[in-house]
Amino acid sequence: MSAISNPAPSPLQPNSPVSAPLAPPPPKPGSPWKWVVLVVLVVGAWVGYEFWYSPRQAAQKAVTAVAQTAKVTAGPLLRTVRLTGQTGAKNFANIIAPMLRGPEGRQPLLLLKLAKGGAQVRKGELLAQIDAQASQDHIDDVKATVLQAGLDVKKREAELMLNTESLLQTMRSNKADMEKAALDLKAAEVRTDVERELLKLSYEEASNRYKQVQRDIETTKVSQKSELRMLEITKIRQDRHLQRHESDILKFTIKSPMDGLVVMQSIWGGSELRQIQEGDNVYAGQPFMKVVNQASMQIEANVNQAEIGDFRVNQAAVIRLDAFPGMEFPGKIYSIGALAVGGWRQNFFIRNVPIRVAILSNDQHVIPDLNGSAEVLLGKTDNATLVPLGAVKEENGKNYVSVKQGQGFEKRMVVLGMKNDTHAVVTNGLSAGEEVRLN
Repeated sequence: MSAISNPAPSPLQPNSPVSAPLAPPPPKPGSPWKWVVLVVLVVGAWVGYEFWYSPRQAAQKAVTAVAQTAKVTAGPLLRTVRLTGQTGAKNFANIIAPMLRGPEGRQPLLLLKLAKGGAQVRKGELLAQIDAQASQDHIDDVKATVLQAGLDVKKREAELMLNTESLLQTMRSNKADMEKAALDLKAAEVRTDVERELLKLSYEEASNRYKQVQRDIETTKVSQKSELRMLEITKIRQDRHLQRHESDILKFTIKSPMDGLVVMQSIWGGSELRQIQEGDNVYAGQPFMKVVNQASMQIEANVNQAEIGDFRVNQAAVIRLDAFPGMEFPGKIYSIGALAVGGWRQNFFIRNVPIRVAILSNDQHVIPDLNGSAEVLLGKTDNATLVPLGAVKEENGKNYVSVKQGQGFEKRMVVLGMKNDTHAVVTNGLSAGEEVRLN
């Protein structure tokens, strides 16, 4: 059997060509893998920046901003509350148009003269003069009526006296006739029966006439007395009518009841609010002026009923007026209302207590109806350790602060005393000079 064997390789000749190894095939044009990888890298870098690097940077900045500190100080603490209101006077007199007793009191009254607003007046000085010409003319008419009523009474008295005297004369004549008939009747024995009867009838007739006249005189006296009384009552009514008008006309001249400052009231004139002036009409009972004592000025304010427990009479205050910025006046609380009152149209269920703060200085700048405020001192502590309220945090009914220790902060419990709007007194737990974190 023949064997077939592979022939041995022949040695390479010097100039014979050498075959190169096979290279990988080139990628096909249009392959998407490199773009997918590039997109994945870009998205990963963006996600890492937005969700890891950027929040860390913001947190570091926030930590730097949050860590604001303040020093614990020592000194006095004042607790004050500001009340707002208007100025008024404790001692004042309202000047009103006179209340007339006659029916003409419903008519308008013309102001002829008025004191100037803002003028200082003394007690008894003229404040206002009301036109009284119509009333004076009416008084003249009433005087004439009163005079005529008096004359009517006297005339009627004379007429009644004549009438009475006439009746008395008739009575005397009838009495004489009766007495004559009585004498004739005594001589009836010598007369016939017919004559005696005639004499008897004559006597009875004369006697009855006399008695009738007596009764008439009594009735006439009563009637005359009633008639005279009616005339007298008419005269009394006219006298009182005259006295009423004479009393009213005295009220047309109004004088100041006290020393003080003249303050004019405001009325609607057309479409605007203006002060009363000469030539205006007022009605009975209408207030048109005030006289105020500037030494008794006050701030009239209201306090919510939930806060009224902090206020006491005689608490000191500092008064400021919007019209005079920079000026301050000493004051004190002198009156606190006993009952809380609500609003008329809105906020009816919000109850406020009226409170009055007296202005202790007598300054000419302080006049009624100015907007102002009163800084009332509710409490004061001297030489206290003070911490800002922004550094205090309450947990489970206890107060804590973060005290700076080196590069960090230590949480520490503190005991607080009196507070105001910005600071609190520390009675235990902190010392002046320590640094605390504010928020």
